[in-house]
Amino acid sequence: MDWTDFFKKNASTKTALSAFPMGRVHAINPGKPLAGPVIYWMSRDQRVDDHWGLLYSQKLALEARQPLAVVYCLAPRFLDATFRSYRFLLEGLCGLSSRFQELGIPFFVLSGEPANCLPRFAFTVRAGCLVADFDPLKIKQQWIASISHQVRVPFFEVDSHNIVPCRKTSGKQESSARTIRPKILNQLRAYLTEYPLLERHPYRWTGPRPQINRPELENSLAVDRNVIFETPFEPGQESGKAGLEKFITERLKRYDQQAPDPLAGACSDLSPYLHFGQISVQRVAIETLKAKTPPAAKTAFLEELIIRRELADNFCFYNSHYDALDGAPQWALRSLQKHCKDKRPYLYPPEQFERARTHDPLWNAAQLQMARTGKMHGYMRMYWAKKILEWSEDPRQAVHCAIHLNDRYELDGRDPNGYAGILWAIAGLHDRPWPERPVFGQIRYMNDAGCARKFDVKAYIKKYG
Repeated sequence: MDWTDFFKKNASTKTALSAFPMGRVHAINPGKPLAGPVIYWMSRDQRVDDHWGLLYSQKLALEARQPLAVVYCLAPRFLDATFRSYRFLLEGLCGLSSRFQELGIPFFVLSGEPANCLPRFAFTVRAGCLVADFDPLKIKQQWIASISHQVRVPFFEVDSHNIVPCRKTSGKQESSARTIRPKILNQLRAYLTEYPLLERHPYRWTGPRPQINRPELENSLAVDRNVIFETPFEPGQESGKAGLEKFITERLKRYDQQAPDPLAGACSDLSPYLHFGQISVQRVAIETLKAKTPPAAKTAFLEELIIRRELADNFCFYNSHYDALDGAPQWALRSLQKHCKDKRPYLYPPEQFERARTHDPLWNAAQLQMARTGKMHGYMRMYWAKKILEWSEDPRQAVHCAIHLNDRYELDGRDPNGYAGILWAIAGLHDRPWPERPVFGQIRYMNDAGCARKFDVKAYIKKYG
């Protein structure tokens, strides 16, 4: 793929709302919208701008001459998310209210499990149609299945998160970036376009008035509030846009050379905004392609942003064991089983990992960076997870521990990227067999000497440890 010329030829083309890319839409309960408002259930993509799900909802509402409303259902708990992640989420949601008001679209944040509160809301307002975000995680797919059995109106799912919709990329789990890359690139020209503009909605909402009671919503949460909220990331759609602009103008040009160095400041730092959908992956790709930046830097970044990210969605959608050792490829499971009883150089229980009390100051610094700021540098995540494998009683416990810590402390935890990354590091997902060694078997090995060749380890320990 020639990324240099790609945007000039394709990405500058606007898509008219009337010519919506229907490959993004999956009919859960098919049919034409009935009389009644169209309800867009916001979940994975929490923004107003650059949003295919919201645009499709407006398209349906305009065609049916009906009002449009947006609903977010705030589950009291979600996997291992703590109050830090929920606070980031809530501040981002509250920042959308004024934008929706300007557009004549009521925005509701409801407290409760989506499978309960969304059907109840749809029945109360006599909805004529529902639209949801695509999300490959099991819990989200279970919510959608439950809601689809409770409502008697057309129900659609729109993939706003991937540039090439996950279902369109492949109908099966892909084994590696090598196999999925041509499938994405072959369809990228059809999907990587500019967005239509969301219009002020002309059909007036006559249902209940939206009110977002932030203290009441926070009190409804049944999550751990002990994780500190000191993070360098300001939540919200506008902060995501500002972060993208800063990355494009200041750091993108260094990405291919310095991204592996956790002290170089060359990474995008966009993962919290991408995880919560406060900024669109497609917008990030468009602005990257437009930037006057060396092609090598663009290529390196777009490989991570598009190919690797969409590979993770593919894995989670087609493999229900994405959050356990059983999700690993068979060659890796056999190799890890063969070395399961190997003597470990150190053994730590999960509680000791969480408190960053290992013998290794570099590992401890990485854990503390994540616990204190809500984000660990990508290169260090690989080292961090591989050492959990090396210092745990068995690979199954290592995967469980790494996922728990990642989902608890990372702002971008509970995400396909996290699950795929952990299984890559611990269990060879999307990788190949390497020379055999104790404990790791044929899983790719990393150590602190390799880190020292990449960056100033002592400076990293001093900064975070």
